Amino acid sequence: MSEQKSSRPPFIGFGLGLRSEHYTDILEGNPPIDWFEVVSENFMVPGGRPMQILDQIKEKYPVVMHGVSMSIASTQPLDMDYLTELKKLAKHVQPKWISDHLCWTGVHGVNLHDLLPFPYTAEALDHIVERVNTVQDFLDHPLALENVSSYVSFKQSELSEWEFISELTKRTGCWLLLDVNNVFVSSYNHEFDAMEFINGIPEDRVVQFHMAGHSDYETYIVDTHDAPVRDEVWELYRACQKRFGPVSTIIERDDNIPPLAELMPELEKIRNIGYEIHPQLKPQAA
Repeated sequence: MSEQKSSRPPFIGFGLGLRSEHYTDILEGNPPIDWFEVVSENFMVPGGRPMQILDQIKEKYPVVMHGVSMSIASTQPLDMDYLTELKKLAKHVQPKWISDHLCWTGVHGVNLHDLLPFPYTAEALDHIVERVNTVQDFLDHPLALENVSSYVSFKQSELSEWEFISELTKRTGCWLLLDVNNVFVSSYNHEFDAMEFINGIPEDRVVQFHMAGHSDYETYIVDTHDAPVRDEVWELYRACQKRFGPVSTIIERDDNIPPLAELMPELEKIRNIGYEIHPQLKPQAA
């Protein structure tokens, strides 16, 4: 699949990350949510209630798989057992696309359960290109990779993050899951212009946006996913929708998860911004 660019998957709308706290409301209430993103690892154990719930949800809504343990940037060999289970899940779920993070999460067989940065060097690029191509060939499916928030930089880096990502997509044909909040967090922490990042990304490779909240500690900010989206990130989201065209978007909330009804206004806000910038998306009144 190297250097082959498949057509961008179709726009599927505005959705939420699927969380167990909302299962009942989703199944009983049929809320106006266009699609759900599921954390792959939560459903990689065969059988059980989570899979039963997912089966019911995917009958009613489009679903995308989003992983946290591929560790694509690690120097540890790819975990083929993990990838085998991921492929089995994808065959069952039939997701619109499969994503994970552009980072490493462990080494020497130890999963650190964090999304860790690496230096943006030609050596790292060659290494990750090879691994992405291997994963895409094994899954027989293009992979979408998410930019992570970062809190340290490396003197060894030879490229900016956006230059690295652009070259990676060019050489592998992979997609980009653009986390708008992560762009803002990293731009604040490393003092670069968030719009330089956005404008440096290829327009045709972004398949999804993430929107989330962060915590501000004045001298630095942390991507915490435990609060509403901040005003600065909403403005950056507008810019992203204008640059990349209609791109499917979700709200992520991973801590301090409120009732589903409290998330719906944020969902409506991403939908309204999308309709404002791309009026052709708005359903016509009957």
